[in-house]
Amino acid sequence: MQELTSYFHYLRVEKGLSRNTLENYRRDLESYVRFVENSGIARLKDVSESDISAYMKKLKRRGLQPSTISRALSSIRGFHKYLYEEERGKSNPVELFENPKANRKLPETLSVEEMSQLIESIPVDDKGLWIRNRAMLECLYATGMRVTELITLTRQQVHMQEGLVRIRGKGAKERIVPIGRMAISWIQRYLTEIRPGLAKRKLGQDILFLNRRGSPMTRMSVWNIIQEAARQTGKGKRVYPHIMRHSCATHLLQAGADLRAVQELLGHSDISTTQIYTHVDRTYLKQIYTQYHPRP
Repeated sequence: MQELTSYFHYLRVEKGLSRNTLENYRRDLESYVRFVENSGIARLKDVSESDISAYMKKLKRRGLQPSTISRALSSIRGFHKYLYEEERGKSNPVELFENPKANRKLPETLSVEEMSQLIESIPVDDKGLWIRNRAMLECLYATGMRVTELITLTRQQVHMQEGLVRIRGKGAKERIVPIGRMAISWIQRYLTEIRPGLAKRKLGQDILFLNRRGSPMTRMSVWNIIQEAARQTGKGKRVYPHIMRHSCATHLLQAGADLRAVQELLGHSDISTTQIYTHVDRTYLKQIYTQYHPRP
């Protein structure tokens, strides 16, 4: 099924899930899709809340552990959320199904120092593409945008003088977010020194970041660039494109940013989605407390 293939590609490249986690998702979702097909539902966009409920009851009748059922529901919820946000579904039929809070994993982040080292470890090449790569990573970290938003960004969406970027997010929703001087300086260098040569074939139209053939970058190409930079650091820490978004939000909150402002920056429609970063921030505060308080 094409929807599953697209979703697994998204999970692997943009979300950076491990092989074992992907296999769990695959088992859960292939079983669910078989149930949908056997129920006579021709299209996933036609799945209803009652269909989801029927599947949950089937899992319970099989005697599965509550944790296994909860994981299956999480897999299905993520899948339908993806379909809805990619406009492949009329609604999210899993929206009202409650998931145990204990199953919500905290996002992985890099420290400020680790992020700086990652960005500055992009290998230099003789064609100057490292300048483009540096500009992309600076842009991801500066704005907290998603990889899909980055690779569809046009030149007209970046307002250099104002220090703002107009981002078209999920569901075609638009938000305007600040972008720092460091990112702007690298984007300007890329536009001046590198992009004119890449744009000669006019395959990328007004897309900001182009590959060596002059076409828009892909999720996989951004993933590869980040992986190579991570290898250059020699730290061996698992990194992926979405960790730059997580780190941007966490670092802002650690520095005292308002939660509502971070919600606006990330383009979250519900502040509860943004609140997960406050849990990461509290973990950081506990570490600082233990390290520096005279009577921890």
